[in-house]
Amino acid sequence: QVQLVESGGDLVQPGGSLRLSCAASRSIVTINAMGWYRQAPGKQREWVARITHDGSTNYADSVKGRFTIPRDNAKNTVYLQMNSLKPEDTAVYYCHADVAGSRIRYSWGQGTQVTVSS
Repeated sequence: QVQLVESGGDLVQPGGSLRLSCAASRSIVTINAMGWYRQAPGKQREWVARITHDGSTNYADSVKGRFTIPRDNAKNTVYLQMNSLKPEDTAVYYCHADVAGSRIRYSWGQGTQVTVSS
């Protein structure tokens, strides 16, 4: 189990950029994987991006080429860098952690709202 604190959600115009942050309560190199999900009103929560403890990354097709998931191990923080934002990116974004060795394996952040609108 790990506590996750998200920040950075905002209102941005189409084509703009935004950077979300997820600070973890423990060293992120001890966490098997971290990533981001998003959920729009009335929609299912969908996976967006993932980074493993060794730095490997994966992205959903809908965001590939526009989003990246960098990290700062010294700050126990992962980010979601969002570029070329579209209105369909509007959602609540959730940080996620897979702590494979914990009795409570999966942890979620509280969510942060991203709205893309002109």
